[in-house]
Amino acid sequence: MSSLRGRPLLYTSYEDETRLFPTRAQRVALAIFLLIVVLMPFDLPVIDQLPVIRFLDENYWLKVVNKAMILAIGALGLNLLSGLAGQISLGHAFFMGVGAYTAVYLGGPSTARLWGHGLPVWVWLPAAGVMAALIGILVAPAAIRVRGLYLAVATLGLVFIGVHLSRVFPEIAGPASLGRKWPRLEFRLWKEEEPFLDLTRKGKWLWFEVNQHQKTYFFLLLLVILFAVLSANLTRTRTGRSWAAIRDRDVAAEVMGVPEFRSKTTAFAISSFYAGVAGALLASFSIQLNPESWDLLLSVEFLAILLIGGMGRVSGALAGTFFVVLTPHFVERFVHWMGDKAEGEGLVAGVADGLVSLETADFGIVSVSQTALGFPLPVAAVDDIIYGSLIIVFLLFEPLGLYGVWIKVRNYWKGWPFSY
Repeated sequence: MSSLRGRPLLYTSYEDETRLFPTRAQRVALAIFLLIVVLMPFDLPVIDQLPVIRFLDENYWLKVVNKAMILAIGALGLNLLSGLAGQISLGHAFFMGVGAYTAVYLGGPSTARLWGHGLPVWVWLPAAGVMAALIGILVAPAAIRVRGLYLAVATLGLVFIGVHLSRVFPEIAGPASLGRKWPRLEFRLWKEEEPFLDLTRKGKWLWFEVNQHQKTYFFLLLLVILFAVLSANLTRTRTGRSWAAIRDRDVAAEVMGVPEFRSKTTAFAISSFYAGVAGALLASFSIQLNPESWDLLLSVEFLAILLIGGMGRVSGALAGTFFVVLTPHFVERFVHWMGDKAEGEGLVAGVADGLVSLETADFGIVSVSQTALGFPLPVAAVDDIIYGSLIIVFLLFEPLGLYGVWIKVRNYWKGWPFSY
């Protein structure tokens, strides 16, 4: 037995087999990855050579990554409900809105026209998730009575109800066209004027001088790791296995003793908690959002994240989030890069000039102008085309999304050079 211990995927105990990272190679890769993401926000020569940072610009990419990490928390929650429990929901934006308005009601300032209590972040952030979870528990009995497409349509109605309620209660949501300012990420013991930790201003941590985006990055990174670990561990518990059984065959699972009503209600509650926390963070990160921001398009975006990343997998939800969030920014930067090349000479300039339109009279497929309409296509239209095309391609050719692509690549290199 001692001679076999070095063999890969050889487990000598149940505890070793059920670890999140059972092999030494996975643990080493995880440690290197965490080291990179911790050092990434700092101005280090090695980090500056990374292609993502060089292409997106050092002062710009942190904002994009911070937003991606917030949406990753929401995607992890929907992955538990749709990917693991098999309950297709189009109401994820509604629960994010519930979390956002709970946060602003508890943490926002009180004025003559707006309600607020000015409570610190350690109160309104967990409360946003708890309130969304309670609403999820109330909604679950009605949603559980239907399945499949009917469930998606039923949860879709929540989005329209949420938009209507935001108009009925302008004291919480603010004016319909402007919204209101959300509480910022400032940590106080209670309601004192000066916070002991302010993530919205520059400061000094240990021997590093950090700005507000770097502070927010580390705070969100900690939350993403926490929620990802909880999600991964939840899938291995009795509750997670009951969700998977219901997803695969709900009638057979109920016959075998799986409590369908309780399991689906728990899935709605935990998924809504994730969404509520993500909604509160997104609102605080954006400083000001109008009520129309929590619409159907946001719910569809989360479904697209799971379809592209890989439904039912924590790594798929994370990969899909960063792919969907970063892709439009890469496309925009690439179009502007092509526009700069089009003004030069040579073969590259000729190709760029045929693809990119710099002025109204120029010929080109894509317009650099953000306000362009019709043809040539504006950059935003190109993003939507790529966005929709990727959903169709992954549904037709790779249902497991980016996770499935990674599995094929990994298995290929494991078996190389043999094909059997």
